[in-house]
Amino acid sequence: MVSIGLRNSMRRNLVLTDERTRHPFRALLQAHVRNNEYEAPAEVLWKLTRQDVRGFATVYFATFAAVLVFFS
Repeated sequence: MVSIGLRNSMRRNLVLTDERTRHPFRALLQAHVRNNEYEAPAEVLWKLTRQDVRGFATVYFATFAAVLVFFS
């Protein structure tokens, strides 16, 4: 037997109040949390910056040095 409090907490709205809340997790978030979404075009997100290249080179050479030390 299900208690009344549990039955009421499982009730969900059939109509979404916001079109951006299609995913179940996003539907649970409050509106002020969803307002801070990053809405940049995909081209901006995939640009390769100098900092990205420098970070990759640093990790690559650090890993290379660690492998050389390990095998020597």
